[in-house]
Amino acid sequence: MVGEDDRLYPPSVARLIAELGKLPGIGKRSAERLAFHLLANPRAEAMALALAIRDAKRNLRACGRCFNVAEGELCGVCSDLSRDQGILCVVELPRDVIFLEKTGAFRGLYHVLQGRLSPLDGIGPERLRVTELVRRVREAAAGGVPFREVVLGTNPTAEGDVTATYVANELKAVGARVTRLARGLSSGIDLESAAPSSLGFAFEGRREA
Repeated sequence: MVGEDDRLYPPSVARLIAELGKLPGIGKRSAERLAFHLLANPRAEAMALALAIRDAKRNLRACGRCFNVAEGELCGVCSDLSRDQGILCVVELPRDVIFLEKTGAFRGLYHVLQGRLSPLDGIGPERLRVTELVRRVREAAAGGVPFREVVLGTNPTAEGDVTATYVANELKAVGARVTRLARGLSSGIDLESAAPSSLGFAFEGRREA
């Protein structure tokens, strides 16, 4: 729906503001400021941003093993043979991998669920990469190199707790040892909001799930 203010702008500017306003945390006024900032910059800078977005959407894909973001078949973590192949950390989103990597507290592998359970939003287990996780754990055991531990690194929120419980039950059904990040994380916050030191403590204090 076109607002009264939108009629003040040329159509291209109104469209730019509308698209920027779809970004998380960006309201109408912030979108207007960003739009006019981009328009005030040299054309080359604005086009560089547009091309960076285009190339990211064109080149990035889900890692064929863990579903982290990657530009090839495997992401940087999965292709790094120096990582501990016997421990797996399950997270909700690719950005959680980045936050955990910044702590330096974990040198194992990851599995990205691509979301979390949220019945109110219609997000059930079939929307997540849980089936692939269970298959990965089962195949590792069948291949003679089982994961000695699967760490649940979901966010300490209501949805994250529900997700962790569901995933833990699925993994225990195939004989996996499952732990959960513990102290150091305040309830209700996402991993991206936690200090690296807090995430490090959470790894050190993980407990059986």
